[in-house]
Amino acid sequence: MTQPVFDRIKTEITEAPVMLYMKGNAMFPQCGFSARVVQILTHLKVPFKTVNVLEDAELREGIKEFSNWPTIPQLYVKGEFVGGCDIITEMFQSGELETLLAEKDVPHQAAAE
Repeated sequence: MTQPVFDRIKTEITEAPVMLYMKGNAMFPQCGFSARVVQILTHLKVPFKTVNVLEDAELREGIKEFSNWPTIPQLYVKGEFVGGCDIITEMFQSGELETLLAEKDVPHQAAAE
């Protein structure tokens, strides 16, 4: 994989506190897994940015290599890879996601509210 793709990913996850690499975008997710992660982040009122991997084949492969994770979507919080759809869903259900957001000083609203 080319270094420019890795550099781009590093820049994006550094500049945006919460970055979601997904298929489609927040307004129009193009896969159910991406849609679920968007729903969770929206539910928690987390400000986040998205990158549509379908628009860039090199990025789509590069992000998998960068994180050493085979699937999309991929969520990064403060530059750290958190996980894909199943992990985010489990973390949300257990309250772990809110704990992580709080620890990283990411604005969000408690799920109970």
